[in-house]
Amino acid sequence: MYLYLYLRHIRYLLSTELAQTLTCSLILSGIDYCNAVLHGTWTGTIQKLQQVQNNAARIVLQASRRSHAKSLLHQLHWLPIQQRITYNGNSDVQSSEHVHSGKVSFLLQESSSDRITERVCSRPLRSSVIPLLVQPFTRTDFSRRAFSFSALSVWNSLLQTVLISDSLY
Repeated sequence: MYLYLYLRHIRYLLSTELAQTLTCSLILSGIDYCNAVLHGTWTGTIQKLQQVQNNAARIVLQASRRSHAKSLLHQLHWLPIQQRITYNGNSDVQSSEHVHSGKVSFLLQESSSDRITERVCSRPLRSSVIPLLVQPFTRTDFSRRAFSFSALSVWNSLLQTVLISDSLY
C-alpha cells in the first residue's frame, strides 16, 4: 500500500503519463481490490486510504506536500475513496444485472435468497418501471456491510434517470 514512497524516489525519471499509469496499476488497484468490503466501514479507515490516494496524486503531479489534494484529484480525474467505493459497488450491480436487455445473469436467480432479485410489484404502478432491487432483511450493522445489502441499498438510492439508463457511463 505504501508503494507511493518508492515512486517518490524515481518520479523525476518518469513522465507524468507513465507516473500516472504506474500509480493506477500499483496503488489504486490495491485500493480498489476489495472496496466492496469497505462500504459502511469506519471513517478512520476511509481517511487513511484517502491519505494514500492524496499522496499518490501529489507525487504524480510533482506537487508540494502541503498542496490541496482535491484539485489534484480533479486534475487527474480520480474519484475520492468514498465515491470510488460507491461507484464500484454500483458498477458491480450494473454488470450483474441485465434488466434492460431482458437477460438474467447468475446473480439474479430466484432460487437462492443470497442472490440479487428484482422488485416485483403486485399491481401496475408508475414506479414499477424503475428497476429497483429487493433488499434482504438484516439485524445488525455488520451485516449491512455485506455486498448483498450495501450494494443494493446504494443501487436503490440512485436517481431514476441513472437506473433507467442503458449505459454504464
